[in-house]
Amino acid sequence: NADPLARSVLNALSAHIAILDREGIILETNRAWRDYAIRNGMEEDADCIGINYLGLCDMTTGPEEEQAQQVAAGIRSVISGEEEIFLYDYPCHSPDGRHWYYMRVVRMLEKGEASVVVSHEEITALKLAEEKIREREAELKEQKQYLEEANIALKVLLRQRETDRKDLETRILSNIRDLVTPYVSKLKDARLKARERAFIEIIETHLNDIISPFLQHLSDSRLFLTPQEMQVADLVREGKTSQDIADILGVAETTVHFHRKNLRKKFGLKNRRTNLRSYLLSLTQGRDSEAEAPAVPPAGGDGERE
Repeated sequence: NADPLARSVLNALSAHIAILDREGIILETNRAWRDYAIRNGMEEDADCIGINYLGLCDMTTGPEEEQAQQVAAGIRSVISGEEEIFLYDYPCHSPDGRHWYYMRVVRMLEKGEASVVVSHEEITALKLAEEKIREREAELKEQKQYLEEANIALKVLLRQRETDRKDLETRILSNIRDLVTPYVSKLKDARLKARERAFIEIIETHLNDIISPFLQHLSDSRLFLTPQEMQVADLVREGKTSQDIADILGVAETTVHFHRKNLRKKFGLKNRRTNLRSYLLSLTQGRDSEAEAPAVPPAGGDGERE
């Protein structure tokens, strides 16, 4: 018989506890064990004293047979001293809901006789929390996959938008070059009054203002240049002076200056300190044309070599 203090301590514990001898016979149980037995329909002999716990495990058949065999083997390993402790968690559902328990078996010696303490602690709240965590992880994984797919789709749309934008800019420049600029040039060559010529120059300036942002985004910035402007641009980029260019093209030097001025207008180079040759080189090297390459030329804002 256990002394009153030990029994009080045993009954105060929330775990369902049974003490077994080396044969597996139940020697003592606590209040939590007995209350659990009564709740599950065991009105008589709820303390289970004298029942062979290992024998019940050995006789178990059906879905719980494998679980019972593992428990019996674990208890025997502790009784024999092969293991110091045996731990096992298992489901034990009942009509009132799902339940899980954590089993702990430890060996003790009393007057040279080996016995074991078997405790079952309910861990249902922990298991349900783990289920919630797994469900949440699955939801987060699904959301992550959705976001990754949405991100890929968005990147594709952005690339297509950029392509469409460049196509639109190219069409605008091409239409202005082919459908507007020739007539502006013809009007400039016509015999106009000063007021009419001023209007034409204003129109030309505004057209250049409209297309200059497009030109700065396009890799083919020659789209809006006239054939002779393209020749002058190539020679400026090679470092030729206005006189060199005039000799090569067989035109007056003033004509070359006129083309250089038009190039600066079309490229939006309003800052006289911006080097035209450096800017043209930046276009061929693939740099962003919007970032003007400031340079103090040796002789003149165009960096012309004299």
